[in-house]
Amino acid sequence: MNRIDRYTSWLFWGYFVGGLLVFLTVFTAIDAMSTLVNYKDVSASALMRYYLYSFPEIIRTLLPIACLLGTILTLSNLNKANELVALFSAGMSLIRISTPILIWVALISASGYWLSDRVLPGANKQKNYVLYYDLKKEPHRFSTIKTDRIWYRSKNSIFNIKTLNASGDKAQGLTMYFFNEEWDLVQMITAADVSMLGTQWKLEKGTVTVFSKDSSFPLTSQFKTKSIVMAEDSKDLQSAGQTAEMMSQGELKSFIAKNKAAGLDTIAYEVGYHSKIGFAFAGLVMCLLGIPFSVGRARSGGTMLNVGISLALVFAYYVFYSSGITLGQHGTVPPVVAAWAPNLIMASLALVLLKRLKR
Repeated sequence: MNRIDRYTSWLFWGYFVGGLLVFLTVFTAIDAMSTLVNYKDVSASALMRYYLYSFPEIIRTLLPIACLLGTILTLSNLNKANELVALFSAGMSLIRISTPILIWVALISASGYWLSDRVLPGANKQKNYVLYYDLKKEPHRFSTIKTDRIWYRSKNSIFNIKTLNASGDKAQGLTMYFFNEEWDLVQMITAADVSMLGTQWKLEKGTVTVFSKDSSFPLTSQFKTKSIVMAEDSKDLQSAGQTAEMMSQGELKSFIAKNKAAGLDTIAYEVGYHSKIGFAFAGLVMCLLGIPFSVGRARSGGTMLNVGISLALVFAYYVFYSSGITLGQHGTVPPVVAAWAPNLIMASLALVLLKRLKR
């Protein structure tokens, strides 16, 4: 990295960090005022813990905006001081001048992906705990996640659960179907309440129905409590009551594969899986978009105009992103297309604009 690259890097990091802190402060202040209005008698400690666990998600969301702002302000100020002209005269192209910025943005994007995969799942769980226990004062809503029919397959059994708590150790409305090697139904168990401790499940208020080839009618008996031992992979059911934001990529991939093998609907989870990867590239796409808008308006409030353009670009990207995710979750477009279409559209626009600059 030569002296010019170091100079450009320092400018970018200054604007990037400054922009991120400004957006983070403004967003948190506005959201905190809304929270205080909506939830009465919230203690200061509860509010601090809520936003402490919210910061990873907020930062991840703001990273592309900060990357775009850092790119535009860095190049705009180089342009305003006629430093870009000097660099062009020295034979450097706009892309070459922007190379250190692109490298830093790529590293920031990788860090954002790591944040969403390793930190966000745990932070989101803790944030929801504080939300329902300390802010809404409705702990019963946290203990039961209304997932509207969770289907899961474990070896030769398929089970359906109406509701599963956040920690994945208590469920309600269980129906289990057991099959033999030929996939003939041999037994069905229902239970009103279930307590799960690893592979040990305690069922309460249910029935056992046995299907036999020797009998024309199934045999049904009732029980008050019943203990069963499940297969080892049944512990993965803990992730079934969680959204994609509460699982890592590895957990999400495993959950999708097992449910897909059972022929169950996993569209929403597939969209979440691909969107985590797609959104990680948002900062790089924003950076490419910002480069052509950073030159050509060096005077007369050009910097502020560039900032306005950057905000318009951010808005356009998020409109595309939200629309793609919604279409993907409703099955209108494939999950991969839903997650990557915004990046491809905006990146194509950036390449067209860069080509037109001829610098």
